[in-house]
Amino acid sequence: AETTPGPLILVIQFVAMLAGLLQGGLGLALAAGAVALWVTFVPCFLWIFAGAPYIDRIAGWPRLGAALEAITAAVVGVILNLSLWFAAHVFFADVGRLSLGPIGTILPDLSSFDPVAAALCGLAGVALLRLHWPLPRVLALVAVAGALTLALP
Repeated sequence: AETTPGPLILVIQFVAMLAGLLQGGLGLALAAGAVALWVTFVPCFLWIFAGAPYIDRIAGWPRLGAALEAITAAVVGVILNLSLWFAAHVFFADVGRLSLGPIGTILPDLSSFDPVAAALCGLAGVALLRLHWPLPRVLALVAVAGALTLALP
């Protein structure tokens, strides 16, 4: 379950529907999608409606405030880790794993760098951050540019 609604709900629901479709057809796909949506989305509202009246009061408690700050730091760390994982797998064709006891990290093969992916990412970054284009226009631009790179020999 998520604490707040977000794109994860869409992914989980899609995967559940796809699994249901592959296992038992359209009826099972709809049922699996509905169950996944229910168990992912309902807790969001439970947390929001149950906790909202107490947030101001809780934020004033030093120990609980520190715990909430630690949770926020952990969430930021998870988001950073996921961002680095996606970046490594987008920019490099071969990504291995380096393990040192219980600690592990990803290790991209630098010779497998994909300059086209990096250029498309750079193009999107410039369009979004420098030119302030709306996201749908940037997505269309990068999709067309990506399709053109596939058409090149």
